[in-house]
Amino acid sequence: MTNNVALTDLQPHIENVIRTHLPDESDYPSHIVEAMNYAMTAGGKRIRPTLMYLAYKAADNSDQNASDSSVLEAFMSAIEMIHTHSLIHDDLPALDNDTLRRGRPTVHVQFDESTAILAGDALLNYAYETVLNSFDAVMDSDNVDISGNAAESIDFGFIGSCQKAMRILAVKTGIKGMLGGQGLDVELSGKKISNEERDYIYEKKTSALIEAPLMIGATLAGAALETVAKLEQAGRAVGLAFQVQDDILDAVGDSEKLGKEVHQDERNEKNTFVSQYGIEESRKFVKDKSEEAVRIIDEVLPVGPWRDKLTELIMMMVGREN
Repeated sequence: MTNNVALTDLQPHIENVIRTHLPDESDYPSHIVEAMNYAMTAGGKRIRPTLMYLAYKAADNSDQNASDSSVLEAFMSAIEMIHTHSLIHDDLPALDNDTLRRGRPTVHVQFDESTAILAGDALLNYAYETVLNSFDAVMDSDNVDISGNAAESIDFGFIGSCQKAMRILAVKTGIKGMLGGQGLDVELSGKKISNEERDYIYEKKTSALIEAPLMIGATLAGAALETVAKLEQAGRAVGLAFQVQDDILDAVGDSEKLGKEVHQDERNEKNTFVSQYGIEESRKFVKDKSEEAVRIIDEVLPVGPWRDKLTELIMMMVGREN
């Protein structure tokens, strides 16, 4: 895809990539797969795979090839599967007990609770299966001969980048990342929590899943470790701004525009940035953190249209009204 495409024009490409990697509903067990695909095709902005794509493009990957692109697309699909898995489980009666997601009935409402639990589990597992399948496709190409000896054409640098990207995906979505944040959020729901605990939840539950696509995109593009580390910082700033903006919308937003229920934080007695500091201070926080993220990105990524699109997306994320 050429670099003069508008940011809004990326959506069909991202959507096609994701749908290409969805499981076949005709396979057994079809009911769980149907629920998986129901959640995956319910819409959404596809922010995380788009962040990954733009970070990859912006990181000066002039030597990209078809193998690189196929692995990138698998990771893009995987991050959206993991994000959707988290939404399915967040909506369950045992957690937030939501009935509306992306303008449609949540999975446990559309199907049933047990199917929703299993569909969420299956999406998490299928995400890693999708990425590993893309690795197999690269290794089974002409790069490796029948005896298993690597041919001269194999790009061990790219294979190493794939391994690093896989580790990022696992850590940022696991107990030291997204799942850890979700766990503490549930454990402390309805209790008075410290700023440190609240910030931990924000950083792990939300920021980790924004840090990951930026880091993975740059890693697959062959960026230096220092660049990847800086993008992790940028992703954390974006994630914090994104979460606080989400808190603002939950407090003052419109459920019809948002496609989900509002006032959930108040109903679940959650201690949020908004409940402690108010709307105006929260908006200032969102502005400061988003500007911090853009400064870091401008510092570490080469000047160009892909970097511009990345910062444009970030400003859209933190300034959204739905």
